[in-house]
Amino acid sequence: MNYLKAAVVTAITFLIIDLAWITLFLGDVYEVQLGAMMLGEPRVWPAVVFYVGYIAGIVFFAVRPALTSNGTKAALLNGALLGALAYGTYTLTNHAIFAQWTPLLVVSDIAWGAFLTGISAAAGYLVAR
Repeated sequence: MNYLKAAVVTAITFLIIDLAWITLFLGDVYEVQLGAMMLGEPRVWPAVVFYVGYIAGIVFFAVRPALTSNGTKAALLNGALLGALAYGTYTLTNHAIFAQWTPLLVVSDIAWGAFLTGISAAAGYLVAR
């Protein structure tokens, strides 16, 4: 039951913060940086697949170890490392193959992934402990 609570709170935290970030800041940055590469409307199903799988990964790799060590710091650190790795994989691959993918996008994506995943993992841990 603790893992279910952790997953629900992690997902809610992640989605609220991520959607706010995308809506308030990132959408304009992507529009300026990537322009014609973007779809008029995003495809929903790939986002759903990502969010479901990634939330499961956060719970498994960050929340679960924090629950066994009783530490918010463990959730934050493991989440931040997972986020930097996952978002880094995405953004560095894009930077390697797309001319329009700028160093600004690389740095901001890695920092965002670390922050968002760390905060979400900590929230999931705090509710599940």
